[in-house]
Amino acid sequence: MPHRSQTFTEPAHAGRIPAVKPAQASALTQGFDRVTPSRNAAPAVMPPTVPAPRRSMDRRPQMAALTQTAQPAEAAPSNGHSRDDQADEPAVLPGTTQASDFPDTTNASRRPPRYRQRPWQIPTDYDTRLMAVCGHYVCTTGYITKAWDLRTGEQIMNMAHSEHLKVTSIVFKPTAEAESTSVWLGTNIGEIHEVDILGQAATRTKANAHRREIIRMFRYASELWTLDEGGDLNVWKKSDKSMPSLDAQANTFRVPKGHTFSIACGEQLWIATGKDVRVFLPGVRSETEFQVLRQPLSQPNNGDVTAGATISSKPDLVYFGHTDGKVSIYNRKTFSCVGVVNVSVYKISALAGVGDYLWAGFNTGMAYVYDTSTTPWVAKKDWHAHEKQICSIVADPSAVWLLDRMQVITLGTDNMLRLWDGSLEEDWLDTRMHDSDSDYCTFHEITVDILTWNAGASKPTHLQQNHQDNNFFRDYLTSAEPADILVFGFQELVDLEDKKVTAKSFFKSKKKVAEDSNEQQHMSHQYRNWRDHLTRCLDEHMPNTTYALLHTASMVGLFTCIFVKTSLRPRIKALSTAEIKRGMGGLHGNKGALVVRMTLDDSSLCFINCHLAAGQTQTINRNNDIAAILEAEALGPHSLAANSDVTVSDLFTSGGDGSMILDHELCILNGDLNYRIDTMGRDTVIKHVSQRNLVRLLERDQLLLSRKKNPGFRLRAFTEAPITFAPTYKYNVQSDEYDTSEKRRAPAWCDRVLYRGLGKVKCESYRRWEVRVSDHRPVSARLRCRVKSVDPARRKKVWERSLGEFDEVRRLVRNVVEIDYLVNVLGLTKQEAVVALRGK
Repeated sequence: MPHRSQTFTEPAHAGRIPAVKPAQASALTQGFDRVTPSRNAAPAVMPPTVPAPRRSMDRRPQMAALTQTAQPAEAAPSNGHSRDDQADEPAVLPGTTQASDFPDTTNASRRPPRYRQRPWQIPTDYDTRLMAVCGHYVCTTGYITKAWDLRTGEQIMNMAHSEHLKVTSIVFKPTAEAESTSVWLGTNIGEIHEVDILGQAATRTKANAHRREIIRMFRYASELWTLDEGGDLNVWKKSDKSMPSLDAQANTFRVPKGHTFSIACGEQLWIATGKDVRVFLPGVRSETEFQVLRQPLSQPNNGDVTAGATISSKPDLVYFGHTDGKVSIYNRKTFSCVGVVNVSVYKISALAGVGDYLWAGFNTGMAYVYDTSTTPWVAKKDWHAHEKQICSIVADPSAVWLLDRMQVITLGTDNMLRLWDGSLEEDWLDTRMHDSDSDYCTFHEITVDILTWNAGASKPTHLQQNHQDNNFFRDYLTSAEPADILVFGFQELVDLEDKKVTAKSFFKSKKKVAEDSNEQQHMSHQYRNWRDHLTRCLDEHMPNTTYALLHTASMVGLFTCIFVKTSLRPRIKALSTAEIKRGMGGLHGNKGALVVRMTLDDSSLCFINCHLAAGQTQTINRNNDIAAILEAEALGPHSLAANSDVTVSDLFTSGGDGSMILDHELCILNGDLNYRIDTMGRDTVIKHVSQRNLVRLLERDQLLLSRKKNPGFRLRAFTEAPITFAPTYKYNVQSDEYDTSEKRRAPAWCDRVLYRGLGKVKCESYRRWEVRVSDHRPVSARLRCRVKSVDPARRKKVWERSLGEFDEVRRLVRNVVEIDYLVNVLGLTKQEAVVALRGK
């Protein structure tokens, strides 16, 4: 251990879609009131019995990865199916956690909650894991201590420490003023240094403050509490100057070793050692009063505690994050566990509370904001806050007093400090405008027909071999009133089983340029044949309705062809497309998606034609495919015209700019998604199909199981109409008999249509069609969609009204947070705080 005399060196620097949506209350209107805890010592009590789990609480085993779904327990035979002489396994094991237990992330905004003015971030330029924030200033520490002015991003202190000396804890010292410029630094050798960050110098040093490394420091009222790794807790009370001083004698208490996390909740100090949580009262005088509980609180099915927070609007609760992605919630008065919420399958590395919202940081660098006022919780935001792990989140209440803003600071292991708007102003205004869109928008309903079909390399001429096949498009196009938009999504228009076709599209040889060119011409000819065939069918079977070909797109077997009524064509703008390849690790287009985006009036529409990974046991790969497709920024940000009367937030949702699929108001996804039926053999599946016992089969459908069991499954953001038709795969070609080849593949609903519209889409029809030229049956859906036109003058009035409403919300929140700060941080009484606010 280094010698204690080492000191600091000097610094260097069905029916119609309703037009009006129900209003949604914002969590900001809930207030930020907090009950100030009593200073009277609480008697020692036994911890209560933990209540039985309820909905949204823990019932799941460990999950190995975000995109995994459960596979059959026994090893499957070589053809990927269970034996037919075995009893059917339950679709969902009793006691396992379903995705509905996790927060709803389907409508989370991905826009980072930045302030309009910079700085947005501050590079620390060194490896640090510790920070403290107070008003204008943020301070980080480790082998170096630095400080910055948050208003400008300017560095105001750079203090290098002597060799082998490392600062291991930090806290701003209470002062008589609202803002402190002094910090206490606890070191690895048990010293405490008081440093003036403006003067860039240590003003006081306590050489023997602790016998071991100081791991945490806490500020409460006019006291400072310091904890070392050996379990000594020193309480530094106010001196003659009414502030804690290193010259005073500290009261020392003992707590258990093995600290993993701790948090000051008013006069209480909650300390976690692994899974166990204990509660103490550092402000008391005797050991008997110091320990509140005789036995620790613990949830045996949770991982170790790694983070914690309190939420201002729920002052009686304290939240703890765990290594297994759970959040346990305790009552600060009764010490009962009121719930365990499954938040993620990843370790929670940081938590902070702002109003009704709980901010969470993860090892992945992702930040989430959860609304805890609903059951289950709702993820309001998720964004990539840091390139590496988020190691700290601080919601600074003094910023409301000093900077007139609800400031949240995050520190990542990428050595970046980032500043966020804790009031989520942009999201609040977007939500208010969205809820008020009937006040400034005119709505129109359109119908969209989607046909998805894995055609198995068939050509239009192949349909002529059978009378029913030959009449397929006639029957399809005349089955209902002509739709406004017709979307045809094909898969495998070229033979993907032909290894020459797939290999040539991936491995290019300079010696075979002409051959490759001929192959490409053949593929293009195949697409043109289908385009021309569809055009002829429209002219022949719908002579009283005129359509315009809006767009075609192709990629190694995938083919999208979109027609619109000619009367609708002038209202469509900003047409753009993208290819997303998923074959061979994202390099080959035999699997992937074609994406077509457009705006219709002042609404954005996105059509996605997919072909996902094949194979009975490839659920994880299919889930990864769809995640990569939906998360790709493939389209590029939408650019508004210079004289545009609408904003990006009018066109897109979830804080997006149009570069990602889920940014769009209306998303329609079709394709051969290749999801199969789990834990049931081919003959058993066929038996249930023949008996029309589809419910039994749908319980084992891999797509529906992923929606239930996998919180990260991206298709949870979409809706699918109830399936009432038999599985569409795999048939013997030119037959109504399911696969009798050597592989004997089990039937499955591979071909699907899903949609997302946030209340703007209604499915009126979802069915299959009988065409025998392929081993798949086509599937169609008719959707009734609502699009809008914005009235700029009316929108301006609603926007100004919304700004005024937010100002009122911010004023109310500010008042409550200011009182909370004065009482629980600066140590004033409630009456003194009210008087201080009147005198501002």
